[in-house]
Amino acid sequence: MSITDSIVSYRRFLKRRNFSSHTVKNYINTLKHYVIWLGVPLEKATSREILKYIDHLLDRRLSPKTINCHLNSIRRFYDYLRHEEGVHIPNPVKSGYALRLPKPLPRYVKEEDLRRFFKVITKYRDRAMFMLMLRCGLRVEEVVSLTINAVDISRRKVTVQNGKGMKDRIVYISSDAGEALVRYLKVRSSGRVSKVFLVEKGTCKGRPISVRGVQKRIEYYARKSNLDICCHQLRHTMATQMLNADADLVTIQDLLGHSSIITTQRYCKVSNLKVQRDYFKAMEKLTQRNGPHADHRPDAGFTFASYQRKIGLDNHKKEIL
Repeated sequence: MSITDSIVSYRRFLKRRNFSSHTVKNYINTLKHYVIWLGVPLEKATSREILKYIDHLLDRRLSPKTINCHLNSIRRFYDYLRHEEGVHIPNPVKSGYALRLPKPLPRYVKEEDLRRFFKVITKYRDRAMFMLMLRCGLRVEEVVSLTINAVDISRRKVTVQNGKGMKDRIVYISSDAGEALVRYLKVRSSGRVSKVFLVEKGTCKGRPISVRGVQKRIEYYARKSNLDICCHQLRHTMATQMLNADADLVTIQDLLGHSSIITTQRYCKVSNLKVQRDYFKAMEKLTQRNGPHADHRPDAGFTFASYQRKIGLDNHKKEIL
């Protein structure tokens, strides 16, 4: 069995299955790493080699998520050999080999930090890109792939084509995001390029900006505003803000393009002001209902509100002194 021919055939198989170019590239690259590391022929690899390979990746200090991506790529390749090419060899990657993943909550940007961040952005293109992430929930790949025909300013909507999982969806443009986008389109160099966001300087001027290009711009503004912000945090912030504004989870799921509402529900654990409002509203009713029982306490005249006012007064006196 020729490994090179099998990998080339596997690449064609993935493309026929309509996997994105990014996914195909990742699968093939991780597979090449495995083949180069492997000390035995591919068809003779056993579970022992896979466990050693996991140890090798851990020694390289790769994250559990990245290691699981390697294992998934190798497992898929062995499945392809068995079912598509008729090579009857056992799959050495067992289902229990995947590493347990932490489940961190989505990170969002506070309102005051957002004001600091956008205050340092002067370029119309950059402001429009980041406003689309913040107000429309676009991923950085979706911003880069956005075309002129996909933007409908009059109806205030954007058609996201071939998003994550090759899914299309409709998102809507807020007033401030629309203004930022219109300002940029007025100064955007006219040409035959269909992509909305173009490189403005250097030898690549007039060509579509890359994902790395957008990431470098947000890194530049993050340093300038002395903040720790990445592109995906703006998308998280949009979901959190909509949840706090009492938007339905299903609506947020549709706008973000999540396949499962379980993914969207993670934002409920971040900063849900609706839960906070419901809690204090319910507690206010309970305390009013049980009010007579509170009068028997020695400090019945004390209230939480009076304590807050006292703290504010004391702080004011300290400022004067």
